[in-house]
Formats: sequence, C-alpha cells, structure tokens
Amino acid sequence: MPDTPLSTLAKRNLNIRWLLKMAWRDSRRNRGRLALFISSIILGIAALVAINSFSDNLRTDIDKQAKSMIGADLVVASNKEIEPKMQQLLDSLAVGGERSDEVRFVSMVVFQASKGTRLVQVRALEEGGFPYYGEIESEPEEASTLFRQGGRKALVDNTLLLQYNTKPGDSIKVGNLTFEIAGALHKIPGQSAMTATIAPAVYIPRHYLEETGLVQRGSRISYYHYYKLPSTTDADKLVEKLEPRFEEAGFGYDTVQSRKDSTGESYANLASFLALVGFVALLLGCVGVASSVHVYTREKLATIGVLRCLGMSGTQAFLIYLFQVAAMGLIGSLVGALLGTLIQLYLPQLFQSFLPVEVTVGVSWAAIAQGVGIGLIVSVLFALPPLLTVRDVSPLITLRAGIGQKANQASVWHWVVYGLILSFVFGFAYLQLGTWLRAASFTGGVLVGFVVLALIARLMMWLVKRFFPTNWGYVWRQSLANLYRPNNQTLLLTVSIGLGTTLIATLLLVQRLLLSEVAIAGSENQPNLVLFDIQNSQKEQVAQLTRQQGLPVLQLVPVVTMRLDKMNSLTAADVRKDTTLGIPDWAFTREYRVTYRDTLIDSEKGVGGTWQGVASLDSGPIPISLEDRYAERLKVSLGDTLLFNVQGALMPTRVAHLRKVEWNRVQSNFLVLFPKGVLEEAPQFHVLMTRTQSNAQSARFQQNLVQRFPNVSAIDLELILKTLDDILGKIAFVIRFMAFFSISTGLLVLIGSVNISKFQRVQESVLLRTLGASRRQILSINAFEYLLLGALAAGTGIILSVAASWALAVFSFEMPFIPDLLPLIPVFFGITALTVLIGMLNSRSILNKPPLEVLRREN
Repeated sequence: MPDTPLSTLAKRNLNIRWLLKMAWRDSRRNRGRLALFISSIILGIAALVAINSFSDNLRTDIDKQAKSMIGADLVVASNKEIEPKMQQLLDSLAVGGERSDEVRFVSMVVFQASKGTRLVQVRALEEGGFPYYGEIESEPEEASTLFRQGGRKALVDNTLLLQYNTKPGDSIKVGNLTFEIAGALHKIPGQSAMTATIAPAVYIPRHYLEETGLVQRGSRISYYHYYKLPSTTDADKLVEKLEPRFEEAGFGYDTVQSRKDSTGESYANLASFLALVGFVALLLGCVGVASSVHVYTREKLATIGVLRCLGMSGTQAFLIYLFQVAAMGLIGSLVGALLGTLIQLYLPQLFQSFLPVEVTVGVSWAAIAQGVGIGLIVSVLFALPPLLTVRDVSPLITLRAGIGQKANQASVWHWVVYGLILSFVFGFAYLQLGTWLRAASFTGGVLVGFVVLALIARLMMWLVKRFFPTNWGYVWRQSLANLYRPNNQTLLLTVSIGLGTTLIATLLLVQRLLLSEVAIAGSENQPNLVLFDIQNSQKEQVAQLTRQQGLPVLQLVPVVTMRLDKMNSLTAADVRKDTTLGIPDWAFTREYRVTYRDTLIDSEKGVGGTWQGVASLDSGPIPISLEDRYAERLKVSLGDTLLFNVQGALMPTRVAHLRKVEWNRVQSNFLVLFPKGVLEEAPQFHVLMTRTQSNAQSARFQQNLVQRFPNVSAIDLELILKTLDDILGKIAFVIRFMAFFSISTGLLVLIGSVNISKFQRVQESVLLRTLGASRRQILSINAFEYLLLGALAAGTGIILSVAASWALAVFSFEMPFIPDLLPLIPVFFGITALTVLIGMLNSRSILNKPPLEVLRREN
C-alpha cells in the first residue's frame, strides 16, 4: 500500500512549517475557547509590565534628581549639641567649599489672623546657599531666599496657610517672637507630600532662634550641616575616611550616592512587593491556562486519534497543540504588555504622595520584553502537563473511547515539568525578594495552596463516591455523581476558584491587620491631648492651667534623657569591631528618654524578672525594666548590666525586669523604666496627658497654653488620627489598586473554568433532555453541583488565607495575629453565588434550544 501524505511526513524528520500550518488550521474552529486562554494571563502580565516600567522610570529619575533630594554634596546631622572638638571637624569640612547650618525641632505656633495653633516642625536656617542643588519651592518664588536676608520673616507650609485661613503678609508667632509670613512653602528638597502632611514645616532665620526661647533643656533638637564640597572632593570617600569619628560622636550623614541608594532600595522593596502581587495574579491566570488546555485536549482526543491513524507521530501531535498554546500565550502577553504600558502612565499619580522625586513616564522596552518573556514561559509551562498526554494517545481511541484514559497517567516528563514550574516560581520570587529563605517561603506557600486544594478536591470526590446517598432524590444523586464521574471538573474548579479566593481573602485580611495595628486604642477615658517639653519650674503651673480649663490631668510624667555608655563591659567601639555580636550601632548612638515610677501602668505587663519600684544610688547597680522586644534587639537578658550616661553622670544599672508594652494605647510608654529614688535630681522635663471633650475646647486650651508657655508643645491626637487616616487611606488605595489585578484575574479564571466545564456537560444535558428530564431538573442538577464546588473551593480558600495571613503577620510584619473574620463572610457567599450564577448562565444556552440543534452547534 502506498504511503499516505501523513505517513510520509511521520517517517521524515519533524517538518516545523507543516506542523505550524496544521496548528493554524486546527485552531480555526476553536479560537473562541482559546480566547479564554488569552484572557487568563492578560491582567497578570499587565500588572508586571506596569510595575516594572514604573520602577525603571523611577530608578532613572532618582539617578537624575539625586543631588536635589538632599540639596548638597554632604549632610551631617546630630541630635545633640556639637562638642568643641567635633565642631572643629565640621568646620574643616567646609574649607574650599560652602556650608549652611539648620536647627530643627517641633513646637507650637500661633497664626495671628485666625488665632489657630498647630504643632509644626520649625526649621531655623541660616543665610547661605542651601539648597546648593534643586530649590525650596515657594510662592512668591523669591520668598525662599528673602526670608533669610533680613527682618523677622518666615516661610510657612502652604497646607497650613490654607487650613488656618492665613496668607503671605499675615503674622505667625513662634515662641516669644512674631514673624511676618514671607511666602507659602510648597516643596523642600527630598520631601514627599506624605512627609509634609506628617510634619509641616515653618522656616525662620537662624539668628532669631535664641530669642524665641524654645531651646530648653530636654528639648528634642536636631542639628543639620549642609556642605557643597570642592569639585575635586569625593563625598563618599570622605565620609568613609571619617566614618569612625562620625559614629563615635553619634553623627548621621548622607551623601548623594547614599541617598540615591537608600531611596532606590526603599522603592525597590515596594516595587518587588507589588510585582509579587502581579506575579500571583499571573500564576492564578496560569491555573486558568492549565484548565483550558486540559479540557481542550480532552475534546481533541478523537481528532488526535484520527491523525494518529493517518500516520502522525505522538510528538508531531504534541507539537501542533504546543504551537497553538505558545501562540495564544504570546498574544496574551503582548496584549498584557500593551495594557501594562498604558496603566503605568497612571502610576506616578497613584504614588506621587510617597515619592520624593518627580517621575517621568516613558516606554520601558526592558519591562515589556521581561513581561512578554515571563508570560510566554509560564503559559507554556502550565500548559505542558495536560499537553504531554497528547503524545500517548492511541489510534485505537477512534474505535474505543476508553483507550484514551491512558492519557491521564502521569509520566516522568510530567514530574520534570512540575519541577520546572517550581524552579521558575522560586527564581522569580528570589529576584524580587532577594533572599533564598523568603523565596522558598513564597514558593512553598504557592505549592501548599495548590496541594491542599487538590487534596481537598480528591477527598470530596472519594467521600461522595464512598458514601454515596443512594436513597436521595434523583436530582441530588445526579448532582453528586457529577463530582466524581469521568470528565468531572471538581479538581480544576476547586483549585482555580480556591486560589482566587485565597488571594482575595489574604489581601483583605492583611490590609485590615495593618490598619488595626496602627489604630490607636481609645475609649472615653483615654487621653487625646499630650503636652510635652514642660520644664520643672513650669510643671505645677501647667497642671493648674489644665484644671482651670476644666480638663483632667490624667498623667504627669517626668522624662530624663541619657545615653548608653556600656553594655556588659562592651563599648560602642567593641560592638563596631565585632559584628558577630549582632548588637545594633544605634544602641549606643541614640538618645534614650526614660522615666521613673514605682508601679507598672495599664499598658504594661511583666513577662520576666521582678519589678522593684524603689531603689537608691547606694545599693549597687540600679534594677531597671526593659521592654521585652527591645531587650531582644539589644541581645540582653535578665541580670545583664548597662551603664548609662545621664547628661555627664555615669549610672550603672542591672536588667531586673522585662515588660510587654501595648504601644498602640495612649499611655506614657517607655523602652527603659527606672525605679523611684534615683533620677529625681537629674535634669528633666515633663509630659502631661489630658482629655478634651470637643475641638473647640481643645483649641481654646492650646491658645491659652501657647500664650503663657510658648516652649510647651501640644500633640492633638485627633489631628494625628486624621492624618493617619489620610495616609492609610492612600496606602489602602494602592493595595486595592494592585489587588484589582488579582481579583479580576481570579474572576476571569472563575468564569473561564466554569465556562469550560459547560463543554463537558453538553452531551450529558442533551441526553437527559432526550430521555425526558425537565428543564427545571437539569437546572437543579447543575445548580447543586456548582453550589457544592463553589462552597468547597471558597471555604478552603478562606482557610488558606487565614493561614497565609498568620504567616505574614508573625514572620514578616512581626505583629500579633488577631484576624477580623467578619469581612470574609461576604467573600465566601459572594464567590459561591458567583460560581452558581456563571454555571447557570452557561447552562441556559443548552436548555433554550432543541437537543439536536445544540449537538450540531457544539460538534
């Protein structure tokens, strides 16, 4: 018998051109179904391309605008007065260049036009060239330099002027002095809109600082020195040489390169997190890919059997459908890349409140190439497991359908593909997270999600088959039988719907956990107004004024500033030399603000040792209490010794007690607590907490306070909560924006998975109708089947999301896990109802037409 054309081709080497033609011809009748394949990955690719394009543009702009972010070549900062020896060092840095000095602190100011008061960050800047790069943006433009050149003039944040109905030309009182407002401050080098919201700035000339009377003992003051270095001086090499002396003096420093690195790293971490969210959306879409290809190849078994009878090899048949999948993956990736490029045009507006630079928008071909490459690879990888079965299809399937069941058996190649999928997920996670452990945790989480959902689906199929309720009605028995019979969709629908639910519920839980962590615990008896920087001589008078205004003195706490000199005989120099100790440098450079009392307060709970409320200087090392997590960071435990420098006087102490502190409660909480009888004579200031009943009462009290005690500052917690709410609202919007991609992909996969399952039910539904089943019976059978699948998948996904949220809270955010499960109830019912709804809509097209017409159309 002469060879047929197909048998001739089978004997030759692979003819790729002919296989491509066959792939094109075979796809003509199935492009509608293959479109589901494309839709599953579009949004995941769009998210990746948008985030990566934005990251590339941001990185470029940070490089271009790095100098304007700090306004100088070198910035040196200190939170204590400069000693004469270190002052000589600072003066020497300006030789051959320029220097400008600035003093920063927080204080109350009074807007004379409206009589409003506000806590602001006062910046006393001396006349000079700062900023040497970039500019202080103000209105009028010349106000940024005029306020330093003579007269008592101030530059005030524009938001404050609008809030207090004040304009340039009006007056503002800072301490004992009144300044004319020279202009509205719009932007400071390196400051984002978010930072300005938290700490609005008021600039005054440096030479008026002493006259304001605001520099008091115990005041929290920061000193900044800005340098423009000679062109021949490398700032980074200079600070590398001086780093030991800077650390010894407790100086912080910043160069253009270090600011560029720190800013880039901060936003790279944000971009990595968002890229992972996009990647999860893509993985979710790939579940839809696997589902689509699985059903598609099952429907093609008869066609493949015919081709095998005509002489086509299993490899050739496999390549035909692989080419189709690759083409669909490429199209979906290109469409997603185009959509992502358009979306990234909006991202600078979305993130503008968080960014210290102006971000330009442009096409990032690298991000597009990466997105298309990732989309093509993952779509092919996830499609390979069902495609590999094509190679083993027997020609006998054209005579006996049961022969095709051999294709369901997993081969060695299946496990190789599964290994490749895990390796690719792990590799991508490592590139985004930067550590093997985090990448392994992410990959393990994804794998656990797949495995648990698959096991749950298998378990349900086994339980239904093992304990089948034979005495139930026909409709219920038929619905349950659909869960385990050949061509069932139980496994695919459970995995795809369950993973979508897991992602949606995890994002929701984590968002609510983060918001609850920063929310201040409040009640009717909690303080909402905090006064600080109260000097010893003012303590009784401020308390008396508070009571005269009808306000309670809820707490009046002494605060003593000190520094850590030694830790178990280890000095700062010892810690810097031996990095294996794991003790942070800031333990010795920070300024500690501690208090003393003889009892613990409501927000504290002892977790170790014994609290001794009273001690004396003559009884040896003073027993102190440390906050437990702080003790962990310092690597100290009960019995260890700490030597503090209390403003020149050395004070040996012993860790005798550990406390757990509820920081989100409005209390005078401290890291270090001393007993009574030790610090009473030390230089100190006081903090007073009270509660006002209305905004008007709070405003009147603050006006009287600033008039009588201009050095005392007040923190209105209602204003803080409002600011926090605004900030968290913006953060939540970013989270919701990224969650949109995952949720939308989840919905597309859900629609696609249920829609694909329709093709498996066509012949069965037609057969039931032919045998006399009513429309209502068939609808009930399908509805109950999708109800069981949706409820099972959604319930399992929610359980997985709780586990994932716990892991994120405990290991990533290091916060207690107290989930709010109430919002998950609508998620469960919503996804279950959506599954049933889509299933019913798909069934309608079968039930509304005669059986013969349906069979002709589907075949």
